[in-house]
Amino acid sequence: MRTSAPILYRMETAVRAWPAHAQTALARAGYRSSAPRNAVVEALAELGCGVTAREIADLLQERGRGVGLASVYRALELLDRLRLVQRFDVGEGVFRYEPAHPGGEHHHHLVCQTCGIVSAFEDPGLERAIETLSHRVDYSIDAHDVTLRGECPACHSGG
Repeated sequence: MRTSAPILYRMETAVRAWPAHAQTALARAGYRSSAPRNAVVEALAELGCGVTAREIADLLQERGRGVGLASVYRALELLDRLRLVQRFDVGEGVFRYEPAHPGGEHHHHLVCQTCGIVSAFEDPGLERAIETLSHRVDYSIDAHDVTLRGECPACHSGG
């Protein structure tokens, strides 16, 4: 599966701020700095939206960082536990990860079921609908994620 260029989604300021935020949050939670974890944080910030642990490990391997897949998984589990990453499943049997931004900025995903591309999108109307729903069902919604599946424009047009 490949991830699309950030045409539908741009939060460049939040992405640049995330590594420092993650390192500060880890330190505040009592975790000492470690080279493998720092490398995972840097790689995740660079790769951005919807990457797998394997993709992170492959990038680190290409760069000679010497961080194995098990270390990547351990780092991602810790980051998830501290709510520093968002973990989601787009239906391929593996989790994907992306930085959880300190200001609560988030987006949702479109997944092409033909070519596998994952595109991020934001929709204020969808956010309002979710807020309206939470009042209607009298349910306090702390978090949500939306993944829409279908065909990307290239696959839909036979490209």
